[in-house]
Amino acid sequence: MKIEFNLDEIETVAKQILDANPEKVILFNGEMGAGKTTFIKALCKQLGVENPTSSPTFSLVNEYQIADNELVYHFDVYRLKNQNEALDMGIDDYLYSGNWCFIEWAEKIPDLIPEDHSVITISILNNGKRELELQ
Repeated sequence: MKIEFNLDEIETVAKQILDANPEKVILFNGEMGAGKTTFIKALCKQLGVENPTSSPTFSLVNEYQIADNELVYHFDVYRLKNQNEALDMGIDDYLYSGNWCFIEWAEKIPDLIPEDHSVITISILNNGKRELELQ
């Protein structure tokens, strides 16, 4: 599924992605500044997160509560030096929890990603719009 959109359409696109029934572990690809964190914020809002969301660049993972005691975990593993650092933080417990897991820079931890996952790639187009591809 490919979608081209303006940033003011991000909420609608987030709903479309959730309606497409992706896996609960979603990897986010895109260059720095492409809008990965912004799109994750829109997904969180669509899932019912009421608290403010932010990038977990320094904390590595942010946890958000949604309905029925479900959780959303948002990871930014850009700063990790190796996969052992992810294991030391207990990332496997998060990834196999059955909760939503949104992971930025997942290419840093390729051997730790569950087999069942989706991938969202966000690109900046020349006209300023974004192109999102869900695989």
